[in-house]
Amino acid sequence: MSDLTRRAHLLAAIRQHGRPVTTGLAEQLLAGTWPTYGRNTARKDLRGLNRAGLLVSADVDGRRVYRPTTGEDSRP
Repeated sequence: MSDLTRRAHLLAAIRQHGRPVTTGLAEQLLAGTWPTYGRNTARKDLRGLNRAGLLVSADVDGRRVYRPTTGEDSRP
């Protein structure tokens, strides 16, 4: 499957989860769908969704977390 399809599945899983997601959690969310989905791929997908404006990133307690964008989020 393509990167776009995998990222769409990840975004849907993050939205369903309803809480901020770390790289490790993103890896767990797609482990059943993509058995070869690893940490590096999760990082790339999260960064890609962030660049596309679909996720917002923040540092919490020294860890990078991502959450879905809302209508209140504005891109600079």
